[in-house]
Amino acid sequence: MFRRIDRKTTLNDACDVTFVWEGVTLIGKAGDTVAAALLAAGVNHTRAHPVTGEPRTAYCMMGVCFECLVAIDGIPNRQACQTRLRDGMRVDLQRGARK
Repeated sequence: MFRRIDRKTTLNDACDVTFVWEGVTLIGKAGDTVAAALLAAGVNHTRAHPVTGEPRTAYCMMGVCFECLVAIDGIPNRQACQTRLRDGMRVDLQRGARK
């Protein structure tokens, strides 16, 4: 299970950002990637394997593996580890094969 490291600073406290994951409103931190915010919120998979249906999630966290694909604001095939979280963003499971 991933968890956020609590860093107590007065100058750089990250602001809370709300976003929607699969219809549920979650809270992340400004500056997080979508993958980091999802992992910190306890989301354990971001897509289903297009052949086997097995759950998949962020693996490399640097944009190489494409395991963290999600749909963001209705646009599929977005890498969650390469996309910065923003307030009001709608994020959904990636369904089907990458096109």
